[in-house]
Amino acid sequence: MKAILGKKIGMTQVFKENGEVVPVTVVESDKMIVVQKKTVEKDGYDAIQVGFGDIKAKNVTKPLKGHFDKASIGYRRFLREFRVTNIDEYEVGKEIKVDIFQAGEKVDVVGTSKGKGFQGPIKRHGHGRGPMSHGSKFHRLRGSLGAMTGIGKVVKGLPAHGHMGNVRVTVQNLEIVRVDTAKNILLIKGAIPGPKKGLVTVKETVKR
Repeated sequence: MKAILGKKIGMTQVFKENGEVVPVTVVESDKMIVVQKKTVEKDGYDAIQVGFGDIKAKNVTKPLKGHFDKASIGYRRFLREFRVTNIDEYEVGKEIKVDIFQAGEKVDVVGTSKGKGFQGPIKRHGHGRGPMSHGSKFHRLRGSLGAMTGIGKVVKGLPAHGHMGNVRVTVQNLEIVRVDTAKNILLIKGAIPGPKKGLVTVKETVKR
């Protein structure tokens, strides 16, 4: 599977040759380096461990320092694993760039959505509100819980108020509009999850 780690820069728009305007999200992937190779013989599966993002040495734990020093690479902020079919194509210390993708390819983008704190059922689940006239006493409150005396409790999983956002989100089947190898950026059609400067994973789609 082709995959790459990147940083969400923001959104802009580009023009196609026919003059069509396409909204795109800019993802920058700079210095994603192979840290470790995992094989079937030793680990039970073929995969590569990659590091992304610079970090100061004082912010790295001692076990991770030894892990990075063994690979003879600089310290990296994020560590992720990707399953691969041919482990021999990769070497420790090799940099993986955006040129593994081409314009027109379909990809899935994984990121962490923006956190919105504690929200009510209207914003969190799209529930309707009550009458807004004076004296209603029911405007944006939670409605019936549907618990009869035979049950005597609230059924688990009922949509209600609570923490919203800050969860892992995958947006599938997005199109790569442009690949800039000089600046190591991808232009992906549409919106992707997460805030600006957030970490995202771009990988070939599972639904073609």
